[in-house]
Amino acid sequence: MRAWDGPRPDADGRWARVHPWREGVYAVVAVTGRAMISAPPHVTDADLAAWGVDGFGGAHDPRVMTRLAGERGWVDVLDAVLLAEGTGSTQHGLVPRPDLRDHPRVRHALPIRGDVQVFGLVGDDESVLTLATGIGGLAELSFQVAPSRRGTGLGTLLALAARGLVPPGTPVAACVSPANVPSLRALLRAGFDPVGSVQVYRPKA
Repeated sequence: MRAWDGPRPDADGRWARVHPWREGVYAVVAVTGRAMISAPPHVTDADLAAWGVDGFGGAHDPRVMTRLAGERGWVDVLDAVLLAEGTGSTQHGLVPRPDLRDHPRVRHALPIRGDVQVFGLVGDDESVLTLATGIGGLAELSFQVAPSRRGTGLGTLLALAARGLVPPGTPVAACVSPANVPSLRALLRAGFDPVGSVQVYRPKA
């Protein structure tokens, strides 16, 4: 949060170990010159230091992620983290869509986030938005636009709508691959600010 609303932490390359925000789900989070790592109990701080973890990019080294997750674990893509304030607006046009819980975007959210709520639009079974408890315990959104509606500005409208689902002044996060340029642009147009990066992983017991 300090990387967003200040005072910003010193960009001194330090890293800190933090508790996972969801049981069995871990992550490496980086902001400018700092990193935060949640790791399984068997991974010691000495291990992390020996693997070259630091706040200048070392925490996201693919070799570090492989060691953290183990050979059979799952590692998500490296995402940019963006934050915005909720607006509490009721004029968002979304409706609950529990019938879309089998949508790929929803299936991706369910194992790594808590209290996943599914929203969508009337008459559109391909566009979907989830709002859940995600990174750092913050409200976190994700969305997907139907292929036939891409390039229409719907992604921006969904991101704005997600802000309306969150009380005014409450932060809401969005994590998106930097390569997903349309979604990244939609979030920026909807008022989200980039603050860092995250890579989520789930070790396999």
